[in-house]
Amino acid sequence: MSEEGFELLDGEHAIIPVMFGDAVAAAKVADEMLHHGVFVTAFSYPVVPKGAARIRVQLSAAHSSEDVEACVQAFVKSRAAAGSEFP
Repeated sequence: MSEEGFELLDGEHAIIPVMFGDAVAAAKVADEMLHHGVFVTAFSYPVVPKGAARIRVQLSAAHSSEDVEACVQAFVKSRAAAGSEFP
């Protein structure tokens, strides 16, 4: 994700926050992700601080390397389709 220009919050958790900052951008990308077969949820204020909107994805041992790459590509395509300039 970082190589594709996305900002991820550091940590060693199964839940990975993909930062967008802008609530509208995060919501648009989350909506576009469904068109690529990936269900994610955008979070914005008041769930997270203002200006810290994000999409949370959850990884598990059941995901293959191919699953992870498909998700990354879905993010790339969804960001482009949403017209988002965030990260």
